[in-house]
Amino acid sequence: MAQFDPRRQPLRFAPHILTGVAALAVTALIWRVYEPAQAVEVPPLDPTAVAALEQRAFVAAETRPGLDLPETVPVRVRGGETIEDAVQRLGVTEAEARAAARSLARAGVANAPSFQAAIANPSSGRGSPRLIGLTLRNGPASTMMVARTFDGALRLRELQEKVTAETMVAIGEVDNSFGSAAAAAGASRGLAEQARRLFSTKIDFNRDVGADNRFALVFDREVTESGRTIRTGGLLYAEVETKHGPVRFYRFERNGKVEYFDANGQNTRNTGLVLPIPGARMTSTFGWRVHPVLHFRKMHTGVDYGAAYGTPIRAPGDGVVVEARRAGGYGNWIRVRLGGGLDVGFGHMSRYAPGMRPGVRVKQGQVIGYVGSTGMSTGPHLHYEAFRNGQRINPAGLRLTQTNTLAGADLQRFRAEKARIDALVAKRKAQPEPQEAAPLQTASADGLRAASLTRGR
Repeated sequence: MAQFDPRRQPLRFAPHILTGVAALAVTALIWRVYEPAQAVEVPPLDPTAVAALEQRAFVAAETRPGLDLPETVPVRVRGGETIEDAVQRLGVTEAEARAAARSLARAGVANAPSFQAAIANPSSGRGSPRLIGLTLRNGPASTMMVARTFDGALRLRELQEKVTAETMVAIGEVDNSFGSAAAAAGASRGLAEQARRLFSTKIDFNRDVGADNRFALVFDREVTESGRTIRTGGLLYAEVETKHGPVRFYRFERNGKVEYFDANGQNTRNTGLVLPIPGARMTSTFGWRVHPVLHFRKMHTGVDYGAAYGTPIRAPGDGVVVEARRAGGYGNWIRVRLGGGLDVGFGHMSRYAPGMRPGVRVKQGQVIGYVGSTGMSTGPHLHYEAFRNGQRINPAGLRLTQTNTLAGADLQRFRAEKARIDALVAKRKAQPEPQEAAPLQTASADGLRAASLTRGR
């Protein structure tokens, strides 16, 4: 028989079992309550929805009690000024101007010629304006922004736009100025001038092209996400409507040399004479007239073009300078031999282009001198003459003999490139005219909202 020991507690299993069951029940209940929900795949928001949420957030951040909505102010940094000085000219506090300048300085931007600021004026009309942010461009596709965040502090953000290479088809009407119309359609002034020189080998803009005639230019370009062109390539195609039908030129490269051909693969170089001053107005024709200085009837052995003093004069074709001298009533005179018995001469020039002397070879379109009023002249203009086998002839409408036509493999490559360009132009012409886009805002409240796409610093 077991001895009873009063110092030892008896072992009872029932309470322990009940306690264990209760603990398991509580654990099960807690797990049931706090059991994590099953993961549900949520589709990502589309860019439009993201932009809307970002805009709503920035509006909430910018709209502060007692302040009007921000407005954009363009600022040009004056000589001797710092960015801080220029910001303070807007009327904001010295502390805000210093904070903005320091943010830019930390990013390595110590100075800039200009920038845009967004400021909000007090609704009461009393007190200093509040600086909401400022922005400046520090690269072709890079913009630095100092924007006010949700906590009220000014933070630096950098917007690096994606740059895309594309082929651009610019279409428009000539209006009063081909250069201005081409620029409005998206072409650079350099491309417009190149196209004008090409066209001048075939047509006279003043006589053959009306204000409602359309044109098309095709060129490569690099464009940012916001649609801003930061670089343009060479001219791939040029077309203009005339009273006699369309004139077209296609770019083609062979043996490392860029040339322009018509639709049949004939080279535009030496197919005609470039006008010495593209687009200039003819003020006097070839033939008998009353001399403006001598005041008696006299044969006018050339044509005159009205142009401003110093306007560049271009060689109408490839050739060799045979005369560059002072020639009595002609004043400063240059004569260029083009070959095939054809010479051209230019009078009344203010000066010669550097290096112009007998024996120098010139290329079609090369500047050989500048418009002036030397010799027997009543004002700045260009006197232009032509000689066929030594005899003066009317230079208006001169054409040179076609000498260069593509053939064989070059012609096949040209036709393939032509088909590609023609398809691009046809597709663009079939599209409705785009609506005029609103100007890009880079520093307004809208512009500062774009900082949401940047990385903070």
